[in-house]
Amino acid sequence: MGGRHRNARRPRGRDVNGILLLDKPLGISSNQALQRAKAIFQARKAGHTGNLDVQASGLLPVCFGEATKVCQYLLDADKHYVSEFTFGQRTSTGDSEGEVLEQAPADHLEAAVVSAAMAGFSGWIEQLPPMHSAIKRNGQPLYKLAHQGIEVERDLRRVRIDRFELLQFEAPRAIVSIHCSKGTYVRTLAEDLGAALGCGAFVSALRREGAGPFRLDAGFTLEALEARAAGGAEQLDALLLPLDQALAHLPAVTLTEDAAYYLLKGQAVLVPRAPRDGLLRLYDVAGRFLGVGETQADGRVGPRRLFRAQASESQGESMRQRA
Repeated sequence: MGGRHRNARRPRGRDVNGILLLDKPLGISSNQALQRAKAIFQARKAGHTGNLDVQASGLLPVCFGEATKVCQYLLDADKHYVSEFTFGQRTSTGDSEGEVLEQAPADHLEAAVVSAAMAGFSGWIEQLPPMHSAIKRNGQPLYKLAHQGIEVERDLRRVRIDRFELLQFEAPRAIVSIHCSKGTYVRTLAEDLGAALGCGAFVSALRREGAGPFRLDAGFTLEALEARAAGGAEQLDALLLPLDQALAHLPAVTLTEDAAYYLLKGQAVLVPRAPRDGLLRLYDVAGRFLGVGETQADGRVGPRRLFRAQASESQGESMRQRA
C-alpha cells in the first residue's frame, strides 16, 4: 500500500493562480469552456463561477488555483444579462431549443405595452424554477428528469430584479437588459412576462454581460487565448486578475505585522477602526492580500478564508497595475 501511495500520480499542470474573464461561446457547456481554458493555460486546478446554458454566451469567470476559493463569492454575486425575448409562443424549455407548447398572436404588441408589463417585475419577485434547470431533487438534476418526461413540484424562489429595461422592440421580439440577484432564471422571467401579456414568450438569445465586479468587455474568447498561448505562459498569465478583485464589494483592512502573523495562525486579532460586523478583505502592511476575515462579536477580526499562495511572479506587475 505504501508503494502505491508513493507512486500515485500528482495532478498534472502548472500552478496558476488568478481569475480569467472568459467569453463563453454558444454551443458548448460552461464545463466544456472551463476545460478548454484550463488546457490552454495548462493549469493544474480550475473552477468556474456559475453555469451558463449551452445556448447562452458571455461572461464566465474562471478561477485558477488559489482563486477557486473565491468561486463561492462570485456564485453569490449579482448578474447582468442582455437577452432577446420572442413573444407569441411558449416552449417546453423556455428557450428556442424546446418544443412549442402554445401559440398566440403577438404582432399587436407595442413597446409601451411591453415596458408597462415589465415594470411589474421589479424589486423582489417570486419565480418557479424551470424543470430544465440544474436544481437537484433527491440528488438528481431537474433537467435530467425533464428529459425523461418527468415533472416534479418545485418551491417558489424569491429573487431580486434591480433593472429590467426594454432596449429595443420590433414585434414579436424584444431586446432587454436585466440586472438581477443570483438564482434568477431569465427563461422564467420571459415566460412570466409573456403570460402577463397574454401571448407567451421564450428566450431566443441570452448573453451575460456582468457578474459581480466583472464586465464582459474585459473578457477574452477561447480563440484569443489560443493565439496568446503562442507567446508562452507569461503572455497568458498576464491576462489574469488578482484574487481579491472578486471581493471588491467587501471593506478592506490592513493588519499590522504582528496581527497578520497571529491571524495567519488562525487566531482572531484586534484591528483598529475595522467595521463592526460582516466580511472583510485582509491585507498585510506590504499590501499583500491574505484572505477573507469576519468581525466577531467581541470586535476582533477572525480568519474566514485564508489564501496559501499569491499570484505568480510573472503576474505580479500586471496585477499591481490593475489593482
